[in-house]
Amino acid sequence: MSQQRLEPQPGQESVWDYPRPPRLEETAKHIQIIFNGITIADTHQAKRVLETSHPPVYYIPLEDIKQEHLVKSARSTYCEWKGHGAYYSLVVGDKRLDDVAWYYPEPTPAFAAIANHVAFYPAPMDVCYVDGEKVEPQPGNFYGGWITSDIVGPFKGALGSWGW
Repeated sequence: MSQQRLEPQPGQESVWDYPRPPRLEETAKHIQIIFNGITIADTHQAKRVLETSHPPVYYIPLEDIKQEHLVKSARSTYCEWKGHGAYYSLVVGDKRLDDVAWYYPEPTPAFAAIANHVAFYPAPMDVCYVDGEKVEPQPGNFYGGWITSDIVGPFKGALGSWGW
């Protein structure tokens, strides 16, 4: 099954116009993450990574995250663009989410600006917001993109998206 690229309307971006290798950019959008009734992150200083076929992934500065809820995980991964990744679990009250946030302790030079920044999977959170708009998680359980009304796909991870 083949899916057609959706044509962006004014004020929208198509993930099919994003580059490969990915691009890192600053954003002043208001990013909020809420889990177990607590605002875990709240920033206007995020960075976003844009990669072909993926909705943006937002990286939040550590100083704008309630770090007392982050627990380092043993999980690690490798990204050909950003380098070796490490993970956090999130503990708020009686609820725990394992390996729900990731960061790059020593990112590659092209992504040095995301040092001391953390990205979160939006799906397991109570809610994530970009400029007050509720985020839809990128389809599939592997990717961490954030979908808002100003982003169009189809998105990698959705049924039938692997043929791209």
